[in-house]
Amino acid sequence: MTKTIRLTAAQAMIKWLSVQMTEEGERYIAGMWAIFGHGNVAGIGEALHAYRDTFPTWRGQNEQTMAHAAIAYAKGKKRTRAMAVTSSIGPGSTNLVTAAALAHVNRLPVLIVAGDVFANRRPDPVLQQVEDFDDGTVSANDCFRPVSRYFDRITRPEQILSALPRALRVMTDPANCGPAVLAFCQDVQTEAYDYPEAFFAPRVWHIRRPAPDAGELARVAGLLKAAKTPVIIAGGGVIYSQAETALADFALKHTIPVAETQAGKSSLAQSHPMNFGASGVDGSAAANAALVAADLVIGVGTRFQDFTTGSRTLFGAAAKLVSINVHGYDAAKHAAESLVADAKVALEQLTGVLGDYKAGEPDAGSRKDWLRAVDAYCGRPGDQAAKPTDAQVIGAVQRAAGERAIAMCAAGTMPGALKLLWQPSQGGYHMEYGYSCMGYEIAGAMGIKLASPDREVICFVGDGSYMMANSELATAVMRRIPFTVVLTDNRGFGCINRLQTLGCGGEPFNNMYTDCNVEAQPEIDYVAHAAAMGAHAVKARDTDQLEAEIRAARARDIPTVIVIETVARDFPGTGLKTTAGAHGFFWDVAVPEVSDRQKQRDRYKEYLEQIAKARLVN
Repeated sequence: MTKTIRLTAAQAMIKWLSVQMTEEGERYIAGMWAIFGHGNVAGIGEALHAYRDTFPTWRGQNEQTMAHAAIAYAKGKKRTRAMAVTSSIGPGSTNLVTAAALAHVNRLPVLIVAGDVFANRRPDPVLQQVEDFDDGTVSANDCFRPVSRYFDRITRPEQILSALPRALRVMTDPANCGPAVLAFCQDVQTEAYDYPEAFFAPRVWHIRRPAPDAGELARVAGLLKAAKTPVIIAGGGVIYSQAETALADFALKHTIPVAETQAGKSSLAQSHPMNFGASGVDGSAAANAALVAADLVIGVGTRFQDFTTGSRTLFGAAAKLVSINVHGYDAAKHAAESLVADAKVALEQLTGVLGDYKAGEPDAGSRKDWLRAVDAYCGRPGDQAAKPTDAQVIGAVQRAAGERAIAMCAAGTMPGALKLLWQPSQGGYHMEYGYSCMGYEIAGAMGIKLASPDREVICFVGDGSYMMANSELATAVMRRIPFTVVLTDNRGFGCINRLQTLGCGGEPFNNMYTDCNVEAQPEIDYVAHAAAMGAHAVKARDTDQLEAEIRAARARDIPTVIVIETVARDFPGTGLKTTAGAHGFFWDVAVPEVSDRQKQRDRYKEYLEQIAKARLVN
């Protein structure tokens, strides 16, 4: 006779999650971020309390940002571990939709357990219930369907027997990895069921490494052997596969320069001789020159997003494309020759097939010229700047940061500047640019520090993103999670203002505070605001003080916020300019076809010339 344990559905879920293990003997789900409401407090809340000694619960300030922390943790762990997030129904759940989309785009695992309406429908409509006039099965949680990799609605307690393993199967699948959403009806959370004891036996989840198809491997090897000027584009898949050493060895052995995407940056240390820097719109002069001249472009673990490819204008018309990716959907983009496989396995098998093949020696001089330009523009010790550019801020932070520091960011001008100018050691860069979500930064920095407690974490955030989501500073203070926030204040949405005025031919409007319809210009005291949440906060008068404050922050066990005012300026000699459409390469942002202003008409003419260069083969 099967032995059973009588538990509520919520208790069974938490008990089961607490024994799902990694190969290293750690819980795969490190714990659960929670904000309680009537839709989850009596069921999931009671269960989390019951298992608090074996399965941690962390309280956040906002559902979206605590999910951002969970996602950043999973990225910091290279997808080998993840976190769960629970919310009540209604706004608690829909606050998580943005975070689910972020995880979906970036192929990152997070388990979302969202409270839902009553399955028995007895008290309908309950507080915060969204009613569909034509479909009685719909709830607000259906918003998750397009932004989750696995979605399930739990309407009976025994359904978790299949739903939970399916959710973790997706989260640990390197190809289908992404957010798993369980919409958990609030009455069902509290209902009891006799669960088989065997369901709660510890289970180890293994992350597979798919090997390439022999035919695909042979075709890609043939293309490489025929190539004289190949270039590799390293994406986030290199890091998730833990293929950094394999990539470094492959590039060096076959003398193939490497360009980086936002997600792939720091898969090679900046000091690696084959690291030619960033690709595409926010690309380095060295990497983009190599890509323009390439006869073969080899994507490794990249989605070939528009920033990476200069909106399909970067690669020469005659260049062939290869895409090494664990998912066939991504591997087939841009009509590339696909090699569907784990990045590490693929590179190791490719180098075995290639033997002594070497490409033509890459232009080492262009790499040195680019690095010299970066150093010059970022400034040197003693180059004090009272109101610095973003590049000078980056230079000051780089000089003061530890060797193993992790720089992170998400949106605005700074991601492009960091991608070009930050010179990390391996693993020293974390950028959320798949969804480029303003408000990810502070919560994300907290998640990174939880994933890598032995590394210095430096969060770059603009005043616009800080205003959108800053409340997890209070959580980090309460939990004594130290990281450093460099808050660059340009008094508005400076990045989009430049896109509006320079990139699209528009007029300044509704972005900088001076161009907004307001009764009075704001004077926001960011230092006082951050200090009110318990952080150590200071305003740096110049880049010298910024360097000193970066060093001082290492001694604290709470977040440090350093505010510094900045100005916008182009980055001459580096390949990056603040003018949208004239960064390292073209970026396709649609321009109005009709206008009564000559500036706008001129910009549209330039736009047509650029899009005519795009490779349209999909």
